[in-house]
Amino acid sequence: MSKPVVRSRHVARVVRCAPRRVYEFAADPDNLPQWAAGLARSEVRRVGDTLVAESPMGEVTVRFVGANDYGVLDHEVTLPSGTIVHNPMRVLPHPDGAEIVFTVRQIELTDDEFDRDTGMVEEDLARLAALLES
Repeated sequence: MSKPVVRSRHVARVVRCAPRRVYEFAADPDNLPQWAAGLARSEVRRVGDTLVAESPMGEVTVRFVGANDYGVLDHEVTLPSGTIVHNPMRVLPHPDGAEIVFTVRQIELTDDEFDRDTGMVEEDLARLAALLES
């Protein structure tokens, strides 16, 4: 039996702010509870270079790529089931400031859950934009 194809959706949001400022804010784990409700509902704990967060799915661990000059915020989330999900995330220059792009993957999700997760990412990026544009 073949393995089902994992679907992806790219969610993007323009932020009327300099790309570097968006990157630095989004890359700071202390800021995650302010905008990334789909990932961190409360303060994020650090265990070495791993972050531990209470998410809507339960406790998850998160590892971001190292700081870089390219706007790459890719991160791996280890779900309570033990599954590791790679989340591509980028901050790109945009004529109106910056554009943040997040790829949502349908891993261990029904179609309804995939739609819900996509909506949560859209809300998270809208919160991020509101914080940085205020």
